[in-house]
Amino acid sequence: MESILNNSVATLVAYVSVASMYLFVIPLMLFYWMNNRWNIMGKLERLGVYGLVFLFFPGLILFSPFLNLRLRGNTKG
Repeated sequence: MESILNNSVATLVAYVSVASMYLFVIPLMLFYWMNNRWNIMGKLERLGVYGLVFLFFPGLILFSPFLNLRLRGNTKG
């Protein structure tokens, strides 16, 4: 058991899992949350979202070219 914990492969797996959570999983969840709640958020929730955007900015910038958070206009016109 001790050889498994001191193994460099286990360390590499831990680094990759933390990096993937930081760069991919949490930013996608944050984009989904912002997209669904942007117009109905309260003040404190918006402040929390701004803090999370600041914290997870590298992951958010990776997905920003592919995701659209603009308001949906009315289809008439």
